[in-house]
Amino acid sequence: MRFPLFPRRAAMLLALAAAMAPVLTAQAQAPDDSPSARRAPNIVFILADDLGYGDLSVYGQKRFATPRLDRMAEEGARFTAFYAGNTVCAPSRWSLMTGAHMGHAYVRGNAGASLRDEDRTLPRALKQAGYATGMFGKWGLAEDADSGLPHRQGFDAFLGYLRHVHAHSHYTDHLFEIQDGETVRVEVDTMQYTQELFVDAALDFIEENRDRPFFLYLPFALVHAELLVPEEDIAPFRDENGRSLMAPDPPFPCCGVIGTYRAQPTPHAAHAAMVTRLDRDVGRILDRIGELGLGEDTIVLFTSDNGPHGEGGADPGYFESNGPLRGMKRDLYEGGIRVPMIAWGPGYVPSGQVSDHAWAMWDVFPTLAAFAGADVPDVDGLSMAALLRNDGPVPTHRALYWEHRNNMEARYSQAVRQGDWKLLRVWTPDRQATELYDLRRDIGEYHDLSERYPDVAQRLKALIEEVRTEPEMDVFKNPYE
Repeated sequence: MRFPLFPRRAAMLLALAAAMAPVLTAQAQAPDDSPSARRAPNIVFILADDLGYGDLSVYGQKRFATPRLDRMAEEGARFTAFYAGNTVCAPSRWSLMTGAHMGHAYVRGNAGASLRDEDRTLPRALKQAGYATGMFGKWGLAEDADSGLPHRQGFDAFLGYLRHVHAHSHYTDHLFEIQDGETVRVEVDTMQYTQELFVDAALDFIEENRDRPFFLYLPFALVHAELLVPEEDIAPFRDENGRSLMAPDPPFPCCGVIGTYRAQPTPHAAHAAMVTRLDRDVGRILDRIGELGLGEDTIVLFTSDNGPHGEGGADPGYFESNGPLRGMKRDLYEGGIRVPMIAWGPGYVPSGQVSDHAWAMWDVFPTLAAFAGADVPDVDGLSMAALLRNDGPVPTHRALYWEHRNNMEARYSQAVRQGDWKLLRVWTPDRQATELYDLRRDIGEYHDLSERYPDVAQRLKALIEEVRTEPEMDVFKNPYE
């Protein structure tokens, strides 16, 4: 805090400065206000759940608008070739926390998703660098082992869901919280929308840590099914008789393949309401940062854990939630793994950028650590700090790699991208297919070129064997080999 000088004290200092002026060197310069000369920036990482590439109006959504995220992109940078860590939530979040891609990750699906004590994680690294660390939302990396509990993975503050299935319910009777350095169960009002609790806790965390660098991780459960949202959010998408303005809007009765989703009479309207609620809440976070005068000292990233889902009455086809991309959640086509990414930070990220540079969730750890001055273990990710700053050479991956075992559809998939080429390998009980796409000319992956360019297909098959190791857990291995 700055205090005004007493008038006599100020006069004495001015006289001293005048006397010293002749001996000041000619090389004296103004204080360095470059990003590298300032204290480490605050970092806010917002992770939506199952938000598709085309679910934001800045990425092409036409049925509703997301003005705050659109503005965030305009004031910062928008990336059109950013990839999730995987096509479902737990391994994608594992990739974020550890900097590992799916060829090396311990967790490669939603089973057994618990971080271990030996895992070097992003919040641990930032905490060791002097950051206050807080998380509010869906954790999903403490499924069956205490080692994954937030307080053991570097967080000072937490309120949210530990397990991903619990996060299917946006209204619940309990959550988990860090109290006195331990993660404990806390009761909550079953009429309280949990998203509101998470945003309020995040705003308090920003306020409490305004005078020191902080890492705020917001893994919101929106827009994952179940498709439930407070009436004030969904009302703009219904007429005065309660009918959906997004007809046809067939009701979802209950309970779907997962078996936990409650009924929704107007799922189209509910999805639009959930995305616009998410957009508004991002705006609340940005507004609080601005109100506290922290904008020049803060970097905010927004993305999604995987592509859009079709559960609980969700209808990604109606909204074109995957934009121009083929596939959705649980696919390794682009629609399952290519997701929005927006970066904002007036003191670090130049405005108006749109980049098609290919990077991925496992790059986030080294990128944020570079801004924070934190130590980084040996990871698959590369620092994309220069990409965000738009100020120098940007590293390029030799390859981007994913794999996923989809037990719901008895399917195992691998995908690798190198340059504009992407190879997809899919096994089912009946067949094994290899597909090759040129993403620069065919972003929708409509034209399989594997027979036309067999040498490229063979080279990428060999590359897969170079960039991956066998999973440690049998549940993630290819059952058809």
